[in-house]
Amino acid sequence: MKPKIIGVVPARMAASRFPGKPLYPILGRPMIDHVIGRAKLYGNWDELVLATCDEEIATVGRRLGIPVIMTGSHHTRALDRVAEAAGKMPFQLKETDIVVCVQGDEPLLRPDMIEAVLKPLQESDAICCTVLAMHITEKEIWENPDTVKIMHNAKGEVLYTSRMPMPYAKKGFSPELLARRIYGIFAFRWKNLLEFTQHPETRLEQLESCDSNRILDMNFSQHIATYPFIKSFSVDSPEDIVIVEQTMRQDSLLGSY
Repeated sequence: MKPKIIGVVPARMAASRFPGKPLYPILGRPMIDHVIGRAKLYGNWDELVLATCDEEIATVGRRLGIPVIMTGSHHTRALDRVAEAAGKMPFQLKETDIVVCVQGDEPLLRPDMIEAVLKPLQESDAICCTVLAMHITEKEIWENPDTVKIMHNAKGEVLYTSRMPMPYAKKGFSPELLARRIYGIFAFRWKNLLEFTQHPETRLEQLESCDSNRILDMNFSQHIATYPFIKSFSVDSPEDIVIVEQTMRQDSLLGSY
């Protein structure tokens, strides 16, 4: 039987670097409004839900007509919140069903990004999880510690993720490095997501503040889903709102949700 595709948008008000971030207005609409609206443009969900511990965010989700699953307030990692929400679906997930984490701070995401993270899982049963990996074309992004960089092998298997510039370049940054960064869309088979959340946080995960390193410490094989560079920016601080709004005004999806 074809596996179900479940989308979960995790969001919380208590983000350490930007409290209240999901409800911060972008072009007059809460950021989470843009994320949900764009995620809905992917047409093959079996279920798409909002996962939050905050009633303020839940109220926005209900207004947008998306199912809301309330989760515990103790989660600090998005994937842990996603797993709790997936376990509370109105139907029981099979081990091979696919759960997609659509981070709530990616207001410029596009539906073909979701297709990209699903493709490796749909083509090979041996792959347990994927992450969208976007090309880095600018030195500022390569050097920015808010941007998590990815090192991977020739097979597309993630070797390490870091907030430091990677790969090292003796002559400095250039687009020819083919550096890539994590974009906040992850996909897991349900069985593997459960195993991930049942494992304690690891040293490298804590040092880099990146839960992909827990995946690697567990000896899972996380594959990249490559995506070409486009002007698409995550929101990590209030200063990011200006550049996101400038980019969104030129985005072809604006007005379609």
